[in-house]
Amino acid sequence: MQAIQDYYPDEAAHCYGCGRLNEQGHQLKSYWNGEESRARFTPKPYHTSMPGFVSGGILASLVDCHATGTAAAAAYRAEGREMSTLPPHRFVTASLRVDYLHPTPLGAELELVGRVVSLTGRKVVVQVSVVAAQVTTVRGEVVCVELPTSMGPAAARSAGPR
Repeated sequence: MQAIQDYYPDEAAHCYGCGRLNEQGHQLKSYWNGEESRARFTPKPYHTSMPGFVSGGILASLVDCHATGTAAAAAYRAEGREMSTLPPHRFVTASLRVDYLHPTPLGAELELVGRVVSLTGRKVVVQVSVVAAQVTTVRGEVVCVELPTSMGPAAARSAGPR
């Protein structure tokens, strides 16, 4: 079974969190599981905030990328299309709220669970929970919007280095 992120077109697969073409990134892989999306991620020692605990920024990036992948899959599902069909759906974050409920231990495999709250036109709201050792340590809500043309491949080529 392919991950949601494996369907991203090459020009939109460089994200630090979920881009399969970013060798230095998390390479997060999300999958549908009924009405939820799920992903697993095991933080490395360099993902630390304080000895023994995962950095909040790393956790926020996991919530962010799992949500945008969930939004893309939900958009295909709403249209009754397979994720391999064109045109592709790719979402970016318009708003990210993250609540840190408990310290997240380093070394534990994290499970991310996403649920679509609403899907309206080009906007999808997704809630994501991060679970470590059966404890929900983080909850987030992400407002995802379809990738604007101003961020597409042609825009990136014309922007160049600044």
